[in-house]
Amino acid sequence: MKMNKLILPVVAVSLAVSGCAATNKEKGAAIGAITGAVLGKSTSNHKNKRAVWGAAIGALAGAAIGDYMDKQEQEFREELSGSGIDVIREGDNLRLVMPSNITFATGQSYITSGFHNTLNDIAKVLNKFDKTLLSIEGHTDNVGSAQFNQNLSEQRAESVKNYLVNQNIVAARLKTLGYGESQAIASNETDRGRALNRRVEIQIIPNQA
Repeated sequence: MKMNKLILPVVAVSLAVSGCAATNKEKGAAIGAITGAVLGKSTSNHKNKRAVWGAAIGALAGAAIGDYMDKQEQEFREELSGSGIDVIREGDNLRLVMPSNITFATGQSYITSGFHNTLNDIAKVLNKFDKTLLSIEGHTDNVGSAQFNQNLSEQRAESVKNYLVNQNIVAARLKTLGYGESQAIASNETDRGRALNRRVEIQIIPNQA
């Protein structure tokens, strides 16, 4: 598993938005905002990176989190109805599973034109509910070498990130991960199984105060 580094301009923008040096309380809030599955996948070596992720956006607290994510889930289900994208609720987190048949051509990392409208619908909801952090995660089947698939999964996650940034999603909300062929959800022995494994998932996590 490889976690892409946040590029320096994003860090600079995050600091500029803050307008002043962060207080200890603000730093603590930023670090505490990184919760759930994504935090579990990280190691202690990434503490400083986690503090930057989401530092420039608003946060939620207490009972407001569940209600906020309930409303966001409902809007995703309405916007993505019939799109082929699965909307999965996991506690206070959401997960969007985007299969290969509506995202990328085999062995490619460019976004197919037929996927643009769906990503636009996703961006519409993400812009409305802007107090969330997004982990964009690429996956592949086992066709080809493990290194090729690792690189391809990272490139596909980056393609989705770049598209969402172009739809006015704040870059500081986004993080990309590539898992290559390591997290199959179906057998790679069949065409159908390989198609299910070639996917991009977006984990949507409330930014907690």
